Amino acid sequence: MQIKSLELADFRNYEYLSVRFDESINIIYGANAQGKTNILESIYMCSSGKSHKGSRENEIIREGKSESHIKAEFEGIYGKERVDIHLKAGKGKGIALNRMPVKKISDLYGKIKVVIFSAEDLDIVKRSPSDRRRFMDMEICQIDPFYVEDLINYNRLKKQRNELFKLLEEEEKKEGLIDTLDIMDIQFAQFGKRIIERRRKFIEEINRIISDIHLNISSGKEKLKLIYEPSCSEDEFYEELRKSRKRDIITKTTNSGPHRDDFSFLAQGKNMKIYGSNGQQKSCALSLKLSEIKIIENEKKEKPVLLLDDVLSELDRSRQKKLLGSLGQTQTIITCTGVDEFIEKELKAAKKFYVEDGKIMA
Repeated sequence: MQIKSLELADFRNYEYLSVRFDESINIIYGANAQGKTNILESIYMCSSGKSHKGSRENEIIREGKSESHIKAEFEGIYGKERVDIHLKAGKGKGIALNRMPVKKISDLYGKIKVVIFSAEDLDIVKRSPSDRRRFMDMEICQIDPFYVEDLINYNRLKKQRNELFKLLEEEEKKEGLIDTLDIMDIQFAQFGKRIIERRRKFIEEINRIISDIHLNISSGKEKLKLIYEPSCSEDEFYEELRKSRKRDIITKTTNSGPHRDDFSFLAQGKNMKIYGSNGQQKSCALSLKLSEIKIIENEKKEKPVLLLDDVLSELDRSRQKKLLGSLGQTQTIITCTGVDEFIEKELKAAKKFYVEDGKIMA
């Protein structure tokens, strides 16, 4: 898959932007806070309908404006695809795929394959479990539209369940609400079970790929494996909900379930979060992202567009070479503050764009 062109209107700091990308390597460079990451954010939104930074629509619309527009053209194994996103202050967003309205976000996921790798992702090994859960969810959604629906329904019921606990403080309402909770937990457990099963399968898929990738990145020194750490097993989730109900009512929150899951990185049998050096942890993150590209390629029979947001500056020369040497035929868009001698040498044929104050020049 390749992104051919991108148009932005009143998006972040861009009044208007129109750019055509090369099918291979593209470098967007310039000083900090000029709008480089905003370009990658808009491309990622075309694949998922939302910002990879978790920003709300009102934060994305250019200051002083009430609307924002994204138009992007992609080409993949099924031909040309066009995504239009219209953001309106206070009214959410409208999305169209090939000029047809997208009614459910699950209808968009997996159509435009994009993998984003930011400097923050290099710290995924030592970051919070919620960051690692978010990684799993973002990647599984790209390859499994049914997972998107399960995740949406699970989070909706979790919110309703937690709101129900607050109402249980009123004694006269308890009996009826407990009956409601019984019915809700049956559905809740079904969605949660499928999420746990799919995450387990995803980690197994990663492990079939990541070992060889990491051996290459670590120059044959380390064998990497991911360990899935669910809050409870898929077969025990419903019983766990029943057992923890008293505690849930007291704390007014759901204490067990996929929203408490995590996974860890083991290299040579050692937990890299605890025993890994900063360099080893970055190598693990790098291997994880390269595995993600391979999984999408295996599942969807085409390579995703790779977005590298200020990653190269966080890697030493050896890891930079491993990353750049792994790109192959993957269309890549790289942001960086400057094109140094090493990048010039490694990426001679790259198309370069200079960004300053919301304006781009090829």
